[in-house]
Amino acid sequence: MSDTALSDLAETITLKQGDAVVATEIAHGELTVEITLASVPGFMEFLKTDVACKFSTLVDITAVDYPSREKRFDLVWHFLSMYQNQRIRVKTRLREDEMVPSITGVYPAANWFEREVFDMYGILFSGHPDLRRILTDYGFRGHPLRKDFPTTGYTEVRYDEALKRVVYEPVKLVQEYRQFDFMSPWEGAEYILPGDEKPEAAKG
Repeated sequence: MSDTALSDLAETITLKQGDAVVATEIAHGELTVEITLASVPGFMEFLKTDVACKFSTLVDITAVDYPSREKRFDLVWHFLSMYQNQRIRVKTRLREDEMVPSITGVYPAANWFEREVFDMYGILFSGHPDLRRILTDYGFRGHPLRKDFPTTGYTEVRYDEALKRVVYEPVKLVQEYRQFDFMSPWEGAEYILPGDEKPEAAKG
């Protein structure tokens, strides 16, 4: 889709939904519209029903985590208009303690997408008919796609032959994480190849 057509679409959306739109951006042949959190349900209804938009298909919902930012998360929706042959990305920023209005009433496909975002990021959707985990197991602790989630997780799952069932146990690392200084690829080896010696200033 040409940048001219995307510019026209951005102008139309801003004109009709000025109170909702925070900013628009065209990059790499795609239009991104940032909106306020409070305007989410009404704006999604507009995208679906307006004759200039007719974004009938919700393609995906995801999020991005910025732990150091006050509004920690970017929540992102991707839409497709098969009538206009257009795509659009919509995003909003929210704090960790804020809830997002569910859009399942506008796009039923949002049901599982919102459950996935809740499962992976811990973002809550108000008005969702069945907000529970969808990818992780029952009783799973934490949200794996948050930047502060440990790479090892909190629990490990294994099948116990004696008990004849699956058991959940706290993660126990068999060795401590090694501290690498990236000075030599042979760190800890019994011998060092010529040229891989660590400089004297880096020793100790």
